[in-house]
Amino acid sequence: MFKKILLAEDFQDTNKGIVDALENRFHIENIQEELYCDKAFNRFKVAHAQGEPYDLLITDLSFKESHVERRLTSGKELIQAVRSIDPDIKIIVNSMIDNPIEINPLFTEFKINGYVCKGRNSLNELIMAMEEVRQNRTFVSPQINLNSANNVIEMDKYDIMILKDLADGLTKKEISKRLKKNKISPNSESTIDKKISRLFDEFGAKNTHHLIAKLIKQGRI
Repeated sequence: MFKKILLAEDFQDTNKGIVDALENRFHIENIQEELYCDKAFNRFKVAHAQGEPYDLLITDLSFKESHVERRLTSGKELIQAVRSIDPDIKIIVNSMIDNPIEINPLFTEFKINGYVCKGRNSLNELIMAMEEVRQNRTFVSPQINLNSANNVIEMDKYDIMILKDLADGLTKKEISKRLKKNKISPNSESTIDKKISRLFDEFGAKNTHHLIAKLIKQGRI
């Protein structure tokens, strides 16, 4: 089992829960906690330089802003910095994000070894993740389907144009007028309404604001 763990999480209560769970389950005594990415990276660098490296990093992705000046502001930046020094360290992300489109690149680009989605069962899942990662296998919380990230809904230029207009606050009637003015078809209100309704269904959105928020989060508009 892992002997030396670095935990980067900006909520002390979450830190305590994780530390208690790991100590009780694995009897790991050397678990270091940091509330800021910069401090976690500095601790990591010192340990590595002294020949006493960490063999596991557990990190959140989001870190709230505070009065402390920061260079590394997210878990992704911390992972990149750590990987630049030790490409072989095992990394488990422990985060609230449940969107496969956002999670998949963590494995393909950032080369993490496990992903735990914070929730009611996340401490148990973190223990399972550690057991899997220790045996050089990857772990993803059961409720996350990474394969769905490969079935990304494709939107054409017309869809994106309408969505950007909606994001700018235009009504369907105003969008229709703009399309007609620019000689873009189809341009009827009914066609625009059908397009938007289809996007609601495909992205599981409840209303226009929900749809726009989802697409902005995914970096589509």
